[in-house]
Amino acid sequence: MKLEEVREIFLNFFERKDHTRIKSASLIPENDPTLLFTNAGMVQFKNVFLGEEARPYTRATSCQRCVRLSGKHNDLENVGFTGRHHTFFEMLGNFSFGDYFKEEAIKLAWEFIIKVLKLKTSRLYVSIFENDDEAEKIWIKTGVPKKRIYRFGEKDNFWAMGDTGPCGPCTEIFYDMGDDIGCGRPTCTIGCDCDRFQEIWNLVFMQFNRDKDGNLTPLPKKCVDTGAGLERLTACLQGVHSNYETDHFQKIISDVSHITQVKYHDSNATDISLQVVADHLRAIIFLIADGVLPSNEGRGYVLRRIMRRALRHGKKLGMHEPFIHRLGSTFIDEMKGAYPELADKKEFVQKVIRAEEERFLETLESGMKLFQEEIANLKKLKKKTLPGGVLFKLYDTYGFPPDLTRLMAEEEKFNVDEEGFNVLMEKQRDMGRKAWKGVTPKKVNSLYNSYLKSDPKQRFLGYEKSSTKAKLLHIIKDDEEVKEAKCGETVELIFDQTTFYGESGGQVGDTGEIISGSSAINVTDTLKPLPDLIVSRGKITSGSFKQGDVCDLVVDNDRRNSIRLNHTATHLLHWALRKVVGNHVKQAGSLVAPDRLRFDYTHFEPLTYDQLKEVERLINERIKENSEVKPRQMPYKDALALGAMALFGEKYGEEVRVISVGDFSRELCGGIHVNNTGEIRLFTVVNDGGIASGVRRIEALTGEEALNYLTKSHQAILKIAETIKTHPNEILSKIQKIIENQKMMDREISNLKAELTSRDSESLLKNIENINGIDVLAQEVLVDPAELKNLAEKLTSKLKKGIILLACESSGKVNLVLSLTKGLAKEYHAGNLIKEIAVEIGGSGGGRADIAQAGGTRSAGLENAFKLLKSILNKGRS
Repeated sequence: MKLEEVREIFLNFFERKDHTRIKSASLIPENDPTLLFTNAGMVQFKNVFLGEEARPYTRATSCQRCVRLSGKHNDLENVGFTGRHHTFFEMLGNFSFGDYFKEEAIKLAWEFIIKVLKLKTSRLYVSIFENDDEAEKIWIKTGVPKKRIYRFGEKDNFWAMGDTGPCGPCTEIFYDMGDDIGCGRPTCTIGCDCDRFQEIWNLVFMQFNRDKDGNLTPLPKKCVDTGAGLERLTACLQGVHSNYETDHFQKIISDVSHITQVKYHDSNATDISLQVVADHLRAIIFLIADGVLPSNEGRGYVLRRIMRRALRHGKKLGMHEPFIHRLGSTFIDEMKGAYPELADKKEFVQKVIRAEEERFLETLESGMKLFQEEIANLKKLKKKTLPGGVLFKLYDTYGFPPDLTRLMAEEEKFNVDEEGFNVLMEKQRDMGRKAWKGVTPKKVNSLYNSYLKSDPKQRFLGYEKSSTKAKLLHIIKDDEEVKEAKCGETVELIFDQTTFYGESGGQVGDTGEIISGSSAINVTDTLKPLPDLIVSRGKITSGSFKQGDVCDLVVDNDRRNSIRLNHTATHLLHWALRKVVGNHVKQAGSLVAPDRLRFDYTHFEPLTYDQLKEVERLINERIKENSEVKPRQMPYKDALALGAMALFGEKYGEEVRVISVGDFSRELCGGIHVNNTGEIRLFTVVNDGGIASGVRRIEALTGEEALNYLTKSHQAILKIAETIKTHPNEILSKIQKIIENQKMMDREISNLKAELTSRDSESLLKNIENINGIDVLAQEVLVDPAELKNLAEKLTSKLKKGIILLACESSGKVNLVLSLTKGLAKEYHAGNLIKEIAVEIGGSGGGRADIAQAGGTRSAGLENAFKLLKSILNKGRS
C-alpha cells in the first residue's frame, strides 16, 4: 500500500464515521504567535478546543502537514540518523469537539488499525498515562491483553501542544518492528529509545487548558485529538524498517542519488547524508510554499538553517554547486494530488531555493576561511583546542553543523571546547524562547465571545450603503460592559447591524459618527475582533448612550470612497505584477488606507524602471477601460474552481466573497470596492523596496492623491530645470553632463592629492628611525582619513624591513594605521600591535598581520602611542 493510498484510506474511513474532512492548514499557525510552526493536526482547531470558536461540525478528520524544528518538539538532531524522525511529516488525525470521548476514540483507532490496515495484533502494544485507569479498562474491553498495556508518567503520556494551550492525558499505540531491529538488549521494550517499538498512533484526551503559569483549567467540552504519523504507518504496512525505505522516500532518495552519483546503501555515512537531504527537501519546499522565506530571524532563520544543513550534507556527497532546487520536481509531482497548491508555486519555490543555495556557497567559503585562519593562529600559539566561540560562530553565522566542525578539527588533530559551545547555544535558546514564548496572542475580550453566543448574528450592511439605523446592544468601557456611557468617555459599541467596516484583510476600519437624538459619538476606528463581530470605537462628544438606544450610524463616506479606490487598485496591482514579473508573485501583506495603499509581494530583486512603468501602464489601461467590479458569494470550493486567488495568511469559511474585476482578476476578498475601475481615475507607484529576503513592498497612490503627487513631482521638475538652466525635457542629459564634469574634477583632485602624497612621502621617509635593525616611522600627518591607509602602504612599499605608524585627526576622532613590510609581518602581528597601542588614544582596533587600523578620541595620547611602539620594538617582543 503506497503512502498516498494510506492517506486517502484514513480520511475515507473517518468520513464514513461522520467526520468532516478538513483541508490541511498552513505550516504558519494562524493567529498563534506562541508557535513558530504548525507541529500537530490539532493546531488549526486550538480555538475550538478552547471554546472560543464554533464550527458547523463536531467531528473532523484531516491530514495535516507539520514541521518540528523548534521548541520542545524539535527532532532536527535525530533526522537522518534514525529511521523515524523527520523535520517535515504528515499527521493523520480524527477529532471530536465535545462529541465522543475515550471509549469511541479508542474503538475507532483499533478498528482502523486491525480491520482496515490489517496490522497484526501480535505486534501491537499500548501505553497509557500512569493514573488513567479508565483508558486501561477500555483497552482491555477492546481486546488488548493487560500485559501489553504500559503506564508512563507526564513526560511520555500527557500531551501538550506547547508550553501553553490545550492538553490532557494520552494513550499511544506502538508497533514492534521486530527483534532484529533496534538496540538488541534483552530488556528492550516499550519506551526504549531505539527504533524497534515505534509509536504509530497517539490519542490525546483534551481535558485541560494550561496557562503561562502552568495552571490547568478544564476545557468547556472534553475533546479528542488523534495523531498518527503517515510515514510511520506506511513503513509498517510496507514491511520496511525505516521510513526512508518506503516508496515515498525512495523516489526522492533515488533523485538525490542520481544527481550526486552516490548510491544508497553504499555506506552508513553517505546514507545519512542522502536521508538528510531527502528529509530536508520536503520541509524546505512546504515551508517556502506556505510563505516562509530564508532570513536571519524567526521562521526564515529556521528555514535557512535546514537549507544550509542540507547543502552541507550535499557537500559530503561531493556536490560543490547548487543542486537542491533540481530535486523539487519529483517531490512536488508526488504531493500535488493531496496539496494542489504546490504545483502553482513550483517555479517560485525552485527560484527561492536556488538563490539561497548560491548565497550559502559564498558563505561556506567564508566559513572555511575563518576556520583555517583560527587553526593557523592556534598552531602559532601552540594550542590544541578550538574555542567554543569559534565552533558557535561557524554554526550560527555560517551554518556549519557542529559535527562538521568537530570532524574538521579532528583532521587537524585539534579538540573542541564543547562546554564553551554549549554555553553559547543555551544562551541562544534562551533568547529564542524569550522571543517566542513571551509573545502571547492578542487577547480577545471574553465579552465578544459571549455576545456571539447570546446575540442574533450581526448584519453587515456596508456593502450596500454607508448609513443605517441600528439598535445598540452592548457598550464596553475599559474592557467592562456598562449599561450607559456619558460625554467625554471612550467606548466600544456593538449594534444588531452596522454599516461600519471593521479592520480586516488589510483594509483599515471605517470612521464616522453615531447619533441618537442630541447625543453623538465621533467614531475613530472600527474593529473586527472575531469573524462575525464588528465593534465601533470612539469618544462621546455630546449627551449619553444607553443599551437599547436606536441610533443613526453614519460612515465618513468621503474617506470610505478613497479606501474603495485603493482596495480595488490593490487587486489590479496584484494582477499586473503577476503579468509583468511572473506567476510566482504572491501577496504577502497589504495596507489599504484612505491616503495610500501598500502591497507586499514575493519576489527576489528590485523591479527595473521598465517593469514598474509597465505595471503602471497596465493598471491605468484597465482603469481607462472602466471594467466592472463584481462581488459574488459562493462556496469556497467553487471559488477556487473559478480560479479565484486565496491569499496567504487569510482565513476563509465555507462561504466566501469573490471580487471579479472584468475577466482578468478574481480574488477572495471581504473588502469594500468600487463598482467600476474608472472610478479609480489614476494610479501611480511612489516606491518599491525590499522589506525581507524574498519579500518586496510597493507603495502607491490613486485618484486625487495620485494627481496631487504627480503635480508636485512636475513642479519639482520645473524647479530643477530652472536651477540648472535647461528645458524640462533636457534635464536628464544636463544632469548627466554635470555628473561627468564632477567626475572629471574628482579625478583631477585625486591626481593632485596623489602627487602631493608622493612628495609628502619622500619628506616623511627622512624622519625614519632604526630600532634593532627595523626602520620605524611613527608620526602624525595632515591628510584626509580616507587617504591614511594608502599613504601608509605607499611608505611601507619603499622599505625593505620596516614599520609605519601614521596618525591623523578629523572631527574630534584620532585615526591610526599600522603597516609592516612582508617579512616583518611574520615576526610581529599588526592587528595585535595596534590593539595595544590604541589604548593610549582611548580606542581600539585590529586587522591583518601586515596592516591594521584603529580609532580613538584622545589625541593627547598620540605621543605615548608612538613611544609605546618604539618601546615594544626595543624589547624585541613578537
